[in-house]
Amino acid sequence: MYDILVIGSINADLVFQTDRRPEVGETVLGNSFITVPGGKGANQAVAAARLGAKVGFIGCVGDDANGRVMLENLQGQGVDIQGISILKGMSTGVAGIVLSGGENSIIVIPGANHLVTKEIIDEHIDLISSSRMVVLQFEIPVETVEYVLDLCSNKNVPVILNPAPAVDMVTHSILKATYITPNETELIHLFGNREVEDILKEYSNKLVLTQGKKGASFHNGEKLIHVEGRPVKAVDTTGAGDTFNGALAVALAEGNELIKAVEFANKAAAISVTKLGAQGGMPGREELNNS
Repeated sequence: MYDILVIGSINADLVFQTDRRPEVGETVLGNSFITVPGGKGANQAVAAARLGAKVGFIGCVGDDANGRVMLENLQGQGVDIQGISILKGMSTGVAGIVLSGGENSIIVIPGANHLVTKEIIDEHIDLISSSRMVVLQFEIPVETVEYVLDLCSNKNVPVILNPAPAVDMVTHSILKATYITPNETELIHLFGNREVEDILKEYSNKLVLTQGKKGASFHNGEKLIHVEGRPVKAVDTTGAGDTFNGALAVALAEGNELIKAVEFANKAAAISVTKLGAQGGMPGREELNNS
């Protein structure tokens, strides 16, 4: 049995650091370039594994150098990769990240991630059935996400759906998730341009709004709960939301109440932005407990 089963994307992140983002038609000199492991699914899996959870993964990589490196990284972080398919003739997903002033802009090339199909899921239904919690995102096909939500609903497996990046998906499918963790832009995209508190109240104890350095909010059925962000010096915000989701999954799988789980996840996300790379700053359990 896995504590957490992540079904999602695996990317190689190409990170460009610069003092200033180029304007349209402009060339600027950068300060550094690195290639690091990424993909929202892989990031969330690593975040959960570093916090001590037993983590499995369902996804796809290409039969290229990036794919081999990404698989080695996941194994090295303690993630079980038996559910990951290596697709011949396909490229592994890639993300180009421009980092400036601690903030990022990202272009994603899905590659093999777009071939995480229903058929791939069917090959690993036993992994889903035996997991305490499933974590999903939108860097794999929407129809696959809907299929997994149906499966988990039928098998009574709790699901955290991180609806990022924002895509069009019918509300009744989204609501099959046990928990949904949009940021402010994704919340409006999914539920309309209404008062945020009204949306959170309508879906109390289900919607957890992530608000970056401001923290996170949800409605507990009686009142709006806001967990303040922790003041830190941000070096790289890439992967902060993924750290939050991975940590939230760990805390919930361990049986914590939602408020405690959000506090735990918020703390992990704050620590994660203090180092370079989506996975570079993700804390281990000891670091989190001692901070």
